[in-house]
Amino acid sequence: MDKRRTLSVPGKPTVMSTDGLSSFSEDDQGDDDVVPYSDDETDNELDSSNERLDDIEQSQINEQSDDQRQAKHECTWKVKANDKNFYGQFTVTKCGCYKTSKYSGNAIRTYKYNLITFLPLNLIEQFKRAANAYFLALLILQAIPQISTLAWYTTFVPLLVVLGITAIKDLVDDIARHKMDNIINNRLCDVLQDGRFKSSKWKNIKVGDIVRLKRDDFIPADILLLSSSEPNSLCYVETAELDGETNLKFKMSLEVTDKLIKTEKELETFDGLIDCEEPNNRLDKFVGTLYWRNQSYPLDANSILLRGCTVRNTETTHGIVIFAGADTKIMRNSGKTNFKRTRIDQLMNYMVYMIFMLLILFSTGLAIGHTFWQSEIGNFSRSWYLDDGMDDPPTYRGFIAFWGYIIVMNTMVPISLYVSVEVIRMGQSYLINWDLQMYYAEKDTPAKARTTTLTEQLGQIEYIFSDKTGTLTQNIMAFKKCSINGTSYGDLCNAAGDKTDKVELVDFSWNSYADGNLTFYDHYLPQLIRSGKEPSTGEFFKLLALCHTVMVEENNGQIVYQSASPDEGALVTAARNFGYAFLSRTQNAITISELGIKRTYEVLALLDFNSDRKRMSIILRDPEGKIKLYCKGADTMIYERLHPNNPIKDSTDEDLKVFADETLRTLCLSYKDISEGEFTKWNIRFQAASVSTGNREAALDKVYEDIEKNLMLLGATAIEDKLQDGVPETIATLKKGDIKIWVLTGDKKETAENIGFSCQLLTNEMTLYDGEEINTMLTKMQGTNLTPKESTQNIFKSDENPAMIITGSWLNEILKEKKRRKKKWFKRPKTETEKKMQMEKNQINEAAKEIRQKDFVDLACQCSAVICCRVTPKQKAMVVSLVKKYKKAITLAIGDGANDVNMIKTAHIGVGISGQEGMQAVMSSDYAFGQFRFLQRLLLVHGRWSYIRMCKFLKYFFYKNFAFTLVHFWYSFFNGFSAQTAYENWFITLYNVLYSSLPVLVVGVLDQDVTDKLSLRFPKLYIPGQKGAYFNFTKFFLSLFHGIIVSMIIFFVPYGAFLQTMGQDGEAPTDYQSFAVTTASSLIIAVNFQIALDTSYWTFVNAFSVLGSIILYFAIMFDLHSAGIHILFPSGFTFTGAAPNALRQPYLWLTIILTVAICLLPVVAIRFMSRVMCPSETDKIQMNRKKYEIELLPKPGRPSAFRRTASVRRSAYAFSHQRGYADLISSGRSIHKKGQRSRPRIRSQTGETADSNAS
Repeated sequence: MDKRRTLSVPGKPTVMSTDGLSSFSEDDQGDDDVVPYSDDETDNELDSSNERLDDIEQSQINEQSDDQRQAKHECTWKVKANDKNFYGQFTVTKCGCYKTSKYSGNAIRTYKYNLITFLPLNLIEQFKRAANAYFLALLILQAIPQISTLAWYTTFVPLLVVLGITAIKDLVDDIARHKMDNIINNRLCDVLQDGRFKSSKWKNIKVGDIVRLKRDDFIPADILLLSSSEPNSLCYVETAELDGETNLKFKMSLEVTDKLIKTEKELETFDGLIDCEEPNNRLDKFVGTLYWRNQSYPLDANSILLRGCTVRNTETTHGIVIFAGADTKIMRNSGKTNFKRTRIDQLMNYMVYMIFMLLILFSTGLAIGHTFWQSEIGNFSRSWYLDDGMDDPPTYRGFIAFWGYIIVMNTMVPISLYVSVEVIRMGQSYLINWDLQMYYAEKDTPAKARTTTLTEQLGQIEYIFSDKTGTLTQNIMAFKKCSINGTSYGDLCNAAGDKTDKVELVDFSWNSYADGNLTFYDHYLPQLIRSGKEPSTGEFFKLLALCHTVMVEENNGQIVYQSASPDEGALVTAARNFGYAFLSRTQNAITISELGIKRTYEVLALLDFNSDRKRMSIILRDPEGKIKLYCKGADTMIYERLHPNNPIKDSTDEDLKVFADETLRTLCLSYKDISEGEFTKWNIRFQAASVSTGNREAALDKVYEDIEKNLMLLGATAIEDKLQDGVPETIATLKKGDIKIWVLTGDKKETAENIGFSCQLLTNEMTLYDGEEINTMLTKMQGTNLTPKESTQNIFKSDENPAMIITGSWLNEILKEKKRRKKKWFKRPKTETEKKMQMEKNQINEAAKEIRQKDFVDLACQCSAVICCRVTPKQKAMVVSLVKKYKKAITLAIGDGANDVNMIKTAHIGVGISGQEGMQAVMSSDYAFGQFRFLQRLLLVHGRWSYIRMCKFLKYFFYKNFAFTLVHFWYSFFNGFSAQTAYENWFITLYNVLYSSLPVLVVGVLDQDVTDKLSLRFPKLYIPGQKGAYFNFTKFFLSLFHGIIVSMIIFFVPYGAFLQTMGQDGEAPTDYQSFAVTTASSLIIAVNFQIALDTSYWTFVNAFSVLGSIILYFAIMFDLHSAGIHILFPSGFTFTGAAPNALRQPYLWLTIILTVAICLLPVVAIRFMSRVMCPSETDKIQMNRKKYEIELLPKPGRPSAFRRTASVRRSAYAFSHQRGYADLISSGRSIHKKGQRSRPRIRSQTGETADSNAS
């Protein structure tokens, strides 16, 4: 073998490096399965046949200079080891006035305030709200005696309460952010200081520091690996925080640093200079050069340890910090956090603006009325008793009256609206946090509402965009069934091979290597293996134990498997349980235990997997000297290379169809006997291809093809990519609620389709369309003059149930998002005509692109299911934004890894799955829980309840404020339009704060129209929320109309009762103060009884809030009207004795009762008639609630296994996106030089790890 080393990187072909370092080609763009996880770079993945010839020629002519300029442009970030003074020369100017270091510190800051800035910044933020600024202006106006007829405290007290509650809420949220930041920033790490490693906090780490990491340490910054305790300075890392994968990746240092930098002394004297790219968000790319000892060494992503990863299986790791804090790739990938607002928020703003316009309109009309009255009726010659000594003209008095009415009727614009909404949302969020039915006990993960501003939007979701791996699936692969020599194994069978209904696990205790975790019910297969009656069964599991790239190492007396794919790990673990245990490997040998007998096989060649081959092979020499090739791969690949004489080909194909029907992931196994002469000839070509410097990958593939033919089929495996509990049922329930679910995954097409069928998102009745067919359809649509809806109706058949499965490369092609590389070479200047033509061309292209994207969204939305596979994080976010843009729909994105962060932030609602896959998605989400199945409860129960509660609150809030405020309007017609208030000042002050706030807040937090079980039983109840049926402009105007009518009743009924009336004591209580007490009492009772009518779910709290508010009103009113408080504050409390005097008159109580009855009885009558004559779905369910709860709720029982009808679809084996460890194994660098030990226990880590196909 050539001494030059080869390495493999996810999604990139292996390229030989002659300087002992790995480098990777950028030409891999033709493969549909190779998509970079890059947020700002998506290469062309389809062949572009229309590229202009002159561009190609010019590219060839200027290629060398372009590379030089690009390198010069990218590598501008300089890092010097052990030299803190080096960085003082690199500064940037901020705010145009002061300079600061170009290099970020490692402290992370997500909080908004500190002790000094909290009060001023919070007040500035609050007064950015139009309502708060409006009431501040009113407060200033009320300080002008000539304008205001209201005391200043009537506005100041409510404004102070609103600002205070909001400030407390913001303070609590920011304290939580401070605590989270402190936890992260105060983590400890060993940093080289003064020649020794000393423990230091993360926040004190700087660029250029040498750090030491230990096993299971979090990586504090982006670090260049210098050396490690592993042979050849390998370092294993877990990237769950980045991509949701828990299978381990390996990183490798430069050979020069591995050999020369090991001890503290060597690390202290290291003075290398690193020249690399500026900080960016490309997780899979890194370009740089290390200059040290007059030599230069190229650097790539294979040597970089990224912040957010965890060191695994490596005792000690040394590295130098390249990027810190906000400059790290994971922080650059977090994206911009957009402030999310609900649709109801937007409606509220429009309605507040509308109310403000009504306020101006009413005030203007009343001011005109005052001007007219002053000139015609109220002049001093006719009304001498109104003479105030001021000789002001009527127009000026009208102008003053305008501002007076703005102040008097300011409660039309509800000051407490926004703070009440925040209180309700906070209460609803706590109910989500406290919901034990959304608690995932296995991981001790409760549901968490990470925001308190979006709860009601959960009741309006129309589209769900879901990740696959870790979101729909458990990231656990399980060996379920197999087909060996044409016979299927894995069903319920006894030891004699007879089918049985008895469910009993196979006992593997006879095998000392078994881990006890394999769930298998066929007792006949282990019996065959142990008896040796069927040699093909032993050969089958021997292949699984030998043909793989799994790494093995000892850990605490146990053997741990590390695999590039969890599928491979599951297969090797299955072979171990059946008696064929993989024990160890070196560069040229593999040792396994065959039913307790150790045998060592010589490895002659390892033909690794890639996304084109979709298979891997190994050529071995057994202890008897025979040479064999073992091959495993996708059925389509294996069947093409089988020997014509394969007697089990048809029977295995039938088994594959059965496995596919059960949505299992299949893999075919085959073998071939090779003669010594045949291998010798082939090996010469293989060695030549291995050292080829030109297109080595193609040369190797051709050589592989020569040996991988005329194979003998051995059988097939069937692996279950376990879905999370309840996923199919959750998807089915959500679809009944008219919620459309799209799956956006980075996984390969076959795997995504397989999971689509497993979770019942796809069914056999659907017609599946791929990217090429969709592209053809869109071209056809754009060639017609029909509307998009008509076009889609013409494209899809009327009886057709379409579904779309599209890859990321086709998505770019269809949406015209393909990027061309920038041409940096010199070109002649363009003329003005050419510039104009180019501009027109760009405009035409942009218009065509927008039409194309809209057509695609329209077409996709006509499909019953959409799966986008092999998509990058940027493409996930793009799909979500397109649906938001063109469908105006409320969207929800759910994922579990860092590659889902952009999608989560783009959607209206972001949900993170918390668990073993990392916390990046959770930290960027609005809501988080442990399992996908909790989504149906979040939406159909909490979301729907929250939406209905908020709608009830808003309708009632506008109603009660208009009913309260417009009494001043009617009173104006009887007081000369003088801006005189109809109520006492303190009643105006406390109306929204105490007298009418608590009942509606309780309804907004606790009300339920139907129970949670009925909400899940009838998902169609969710549909009105999607349509915004419970609160819209129609409902708003009905609430205003209701408030106007009630205000008329509240004023005119007492006014009529007071005309020509005599009390029992001979006194006529027709004074202003008695009238104010009567109207205020009628109003309080009416509005509190109204919210009682609106309440669907009664508790003690509801009853207490309604009755307590009325009692509180009377208690405070009698206290404020007492003589004692008047003596203390004579100018502030002028209604002395008004309440006791008025309310001792029985006919005033009758007046109050009559007023309340007239307000409420029509409401009761209308609701009764509507419920009887045209009941809604909710009304029907409420009337039959007990019947449904008893009869229609599903009975508890064991769910039956999901099995689809016969299908021609083949379930494909889900290979890893990246190559395996074959090149690493062949290099010998990863093999531990450890002596033989006694037989240890074996534990497989990959069997319970995440699918490496990052979604």
